[in-house]
Amino acid sequence: MAPDLTIDADWDALYIDGEWRDAESGETIAVEDPSTRETVAEVPAATENDVDAAYEAAVEAQREWGETPPARREELLQEFIGVLNDHHDDIVDLLAAEVAGTTIMGETSMQIANDHAAEAATYPRRVKGEHADSNIPGKENLLRREPKGVVTAITPWNFPLNLTMRAVATAIAAGNAVVLKPSTNSPITGGLLFAELFEEAGLPDGVLNVVTGRGSSIGDRVASHPDSDVVAFTGSTEVGQRVASKAAENLATPAMELGGNNAHVVTADADIEDALDAGAFGTFVHQGQVCISINRHVVHEDIYDEYVEGLVERAESLPVGSAHDGDSIVGPIIDESQRDEMLGYVEESLEEGATLETGGETVDVNGLGDDSLYVPPTVLSDMTNEMSAAANEHFGPIAPVIPFSDVEEAIDIANDTEYGLSGSVHAGDLAEGKAIAERMDTGHVHVHDQPINDEAHVPFSGWNASGMGGYNSEAFLEEITRTQWISLQHEQRDYPF
Repeated sequence: MAPDLTIDADWDALYIDGEWRDAESGETIAVEDPSTRETVAEVPAATENDVDAAYEAAVEAQREWGETPPARREELLQEFIGVLNDHHDDIVDLLAAEVAGTTIMGETSMQIANDHAAEAATYPRRVKGEHADSNIPGKENLLRREPKGVVTAITPWNFPLNLTMRAVATAIAAGNAVVLKPSTNSPITGGLLFAELFEEAGLPDGVLNVVTGRGSSIGDRVASHPDSDVVAFTGSTEVGQRVASKAAENLATPAMELGGNNAHVVTADADIEDALDAGAFGTFVHQGQVCISINRHVVHEDIYDEYVEGLVERAESLPVGSAHDGDSIVGPIIDESQRDEMLGYVEESLEEGATLETGGETVDVNGLGDDSLYVPPTVLSDMTNEMSAAANEHFGPIAPVIPFSDVEEAIDIANDTEYGLSGSVHAGDLAEGKAIAERMDTGHVHVHDQPINDEAHVPFSGWNASGMGGYNSEAFLEEITRTQWISLQHEQRDYPF
């Protein structure tokens, strides 16, 4: 019988070694629906002993799983994809309840998650070795590749389904076992849901283990566990630096996708309507809670006023409401701390001389009053790169618009940040846009588009303070496998003594 994957199901057990078990502490953590501020589920608060049990199970299970024929691992991933899609509607509803994912966010998450799972299904046959000629007579060099062992996945709350998928499904497909620690804000869609789906698909016991809990209680133990061979983390730069340092204590490979401060550059001869359509989507989708969303609109001074006016019109046309309302485009912010931080950046920018064109405060939805997490699309003009909402990753539906006088200045503004995750350019033609993109100091740039793009077969990596290592395609396969050099001396070798 298929499991119940609704928000009303029992989500009160950890998943370790193929068993659903209580946390050692017996304590739970409340899951709040941001749209209503109501508690909708309880998940276990794992202890360090629970974490140790998860790694013990992973180490034991990986030995056999790593030797499983590639065709069988591929078959299991295909089974998993079928299970994932069998539960499509329930998963979209879970995303709405847990992380306030509107219909657009939920459907996009499912689409990208399927893409990552399909790419993962190709991994078993891509773990291949090489043959290399030798400089020594009679010697043959063989390079074989194998899974690293146990992959730790620490996943975020903003797009928990697909960002967990790209780490967990690919690691398993390549022959690794996984210990998954989801965000406290998304312990179901970023964690326990995966246990349910892989269990239904028939994954052997212990290959995937899920521990939910507060980072303050188990985060360091997960990041620094001696049985971990890779630590895959997506989240803020500040937390990522701590996770990477903890992983380094154990010489585990860190794969980090961290913060961003992405620029949307619009030149004087760009198609302004196209640039505005892309700019609005790239800023306001999922309330701007996307690491690769637009953080700064960098617009030529000749079209600046027209651009600001057009962006305000688009911002004010977007329906703000509950993620459970199919007509809503902009839902609530994930929690109070995130809401207060982003509104603080807006207030500081106004004090620094910016102009508030629209938005900038919470709105009351469903009678929540001061408890409301709804922040409408916000546009700030007269911005400079040094003002708070532009200098920081605001992670909200906020559009600071910064003017520039020439392309050199635009590139300087775009690159004047510690981050280097994504970006976008709208110019007179693709050749001009490509030339600008090549000078932007960031891991990926999208010309005549916006920065929110993720394709599982294309490498995805952040530069500078936006990360280390890479995801997707061969980039992540390199992170989760290791090579061994075996040389075969076919004839007696001459030595100098």
